[in-house]
Formats: sequence, structure tokens, C-alpha cells
Amino acid sequence: MKDTVIVFARAPRLGTVKRRLAAGIGARAALRFHLAMLRRIVRLLAGHRRFRAVLATTPDRAHARWPRGLARIPQGQGDLGQRMERAANRYRRGRVVLIGCDIPSLALSDLHAAFRALGSADAVFGPAEDGGYWLVALGPRRPAHPFAGVRWSSPHALADTLRNFVHRKVRFLRRLRDVDDEADYRAWQAGKPCH
Repeated sequence: MKDTVIVFARAPRLGTVKRRLAAGIGARAALRFHLAMLRRIVRLLAGHRRFRAVLATTPDRAHARWPRGLARIPQGQGDLGQRMERAANRYRRGRVVLIGCDIPSLALSDLHAAFRALGSADAVFGPAEDGGYWLVALGPRRPAHPFAGVRWSSPHALADTLRNFVHRKVRFLRRLRDVDDEADYRAWQAGKPCH
């Protein structure tokens, strides 16, 4: 079965994306950032031959101008963990990578590294500087509920998730910064490394 990359994305609409970032830089600037990152990731992944790539979008029936190039699937209802589990389970028998669209330093080499690491691991995480993670890759041997009990948008997100992977072999990629708030955004704008 072909490997799959799933990009989680919110419909690009004013006032509904990157709310923590918008609190610091304004809703219009946050929307511009979101659209730029979304377009970048679609360009990066569209037409790739080693894996299929899809956008997991929310709200499910949002009328939005999505960048062309990737198929879309709905995220469905529930918290982030429930939505991630549902998306990963669509490709239960294969290997799957889940990412967001707010990681300026993400490269194709990171995705290739995640799939390579799944050759000897059950799960791979790309840790984020804030205690969360910017990537999770799952092989077919995964917990029934890999994202249960996670305190999302907190410095405990990675540690909480790892508790669900006891007795599973886990590997890690490089640490990166995702852009969640104004400090992250200003560092990115200033050209400071996001890793």
C-alpha cells in the first residue's frame, strides 16, 4: 500500500485561522500567513511520486478557496486527537505521516526521513520547541487510540502522546518550531532559524 502524507488545515477564512497568532498580529496578517504556508505545503507535496498527499480539512463543508493539487478529506468532529486518529485510520494498513501547515522549515527530506524511520519503528515524532510535535508518523502497528488523553496546545502534548506508545518502538526527527503565536512569527520574519 502506498505511503500517505496527511496535511491538517483549517479553511482559510478571516477570523477563524491561527487564533493565538491573530491575537498578536491581527486576523488579516494571521490569515495571510496561513494561506502562504498552506500554498507552500501544497506546492511541496503536489505530484510527489513516493507517496500520496491529502489535505484533511475543517470545517468539513467549508466553502473556501483551497489551493489546488491535493485531494481533500474531511477531518470530522471531535478534538484534534480524535480527528487525527480518524484521518490516520483511513489508511490503517499503510504508513501515514500527519503534519500541520504552520512549519516554515519543513522540507521533503523530513517526510522521507519519517518514512525511513518507520522501517524500524512503530511511530516517529518531530518534536516542536514548545513541547508539542510538528509531525507524527504511524506504521500499521499502532495503538487503538494513539492520541487519547493529550493536552493539546500545551507543553505536555508530546509527553502525553508518548504515554499511548508504551511498548512500541518510537523514533524522533529533528526539533523544529511551528508558528503558533506572535513570538514564533516574529522570529520567522526576522529570519531566525525555526529549528
